[in-house]
Amino acid sequence: MQAMVQAGEEHYANLQAQKSILFNALTAVIPDIQLDFPNEYVKWQTYLKHFDIDKPIKNLPEINSDKEKFFISGRGIFSAYYNVKNLEVKLSKYTLSAPFDGILTETLVNQGTLIRPGQKLGEFIDPSIYEMEVSLSKTFASLLDVGETVELNNLEHTKKYSGIVSRVNGSINSATQTIDVYIEIKNSNLKEGMYLEANLNAKKEKNAIEINRGLLLDENKIFIVRDSVLDMIDVRPVYFSDTKVVLKEIPDGTIILSSPFPGAYVGMMVKPLQVQKESTSIKSNKTK
Repeated sequence: MQAMVQAGEEHYANLQAQKSILFNALTAVIPDIQLDFPNEYVKWQTYLKHFDIDKPIKNLPEINSDKEKFFISGRGIFSAYYNVKNLEVKLSKYTLSAPFDGILTETLVNQGTLIRPGQKLGEFIDPSIYEMEVSLSKTFASLLDVGETVELNNLEHTKKYSGIVSRVNGSINSATQTIDVYIEIKNSNLKEGMYLEANLNAKKEKNAIEINRGLLLDENKIFIVRDSVLDMIDVRPVYFSDTKVVLKEIPDGTIILSSPFPGAYVGMMVKPLQVQKESTSIKSNKTK
């Protein structure tokens, strides 16, 4: 990035010039300090002796009296010193560094590109640690603890991984009423961008049933089959996923639809093709 490099070199030259001004000011004031402040001469002489223009500037010697402070300030030492500190802070912003060793996965600028403040330059990742974000129902917000072990698998269910809950978001998404959980995974076989499924041991629900989410109507109702006629009952959802919902308060032996049926309504005559024993669902549904 040539434009960025040139700006950095110009700023570095300004910094060196300000250091030279400070060094000259200190050199000029040392004889006066020796005469007027003999007890403070050694510390200022030592500071000047160890002044290195090629290294970050050190803090000025401690001021022991108002008279010494006014004297140093009157000779422009303070202003020259803080000019140097200001330029050092600005120069540090021309160097970008990550707190870890990693690889560059994305570059959005080329050499010579004009960089604007806030512009994304690329993406640098640590390939030894990955983080996965999952969203859970607010019902389980108080049941997840940082440090909990999580089992994960790929979408084909051919490989398994182990992760740890590293963070739990302190707020709930007002639009989806879900909470974000972050899982840290360390595995050399993982790659950036892979999709994984996570199995969180959040809570066990007794006397509950999992059905297709499309069967849930008005957030708390489902169709059932009663005496070969469709009816509707109220239920209590306790967990949602992308495709499934876990329900409670469904009486034992209730026959429900196994898949959404277009045009279904209460009172519609139906005939179950095959009822599974010891199950609450049927494989298919057919109107007369």
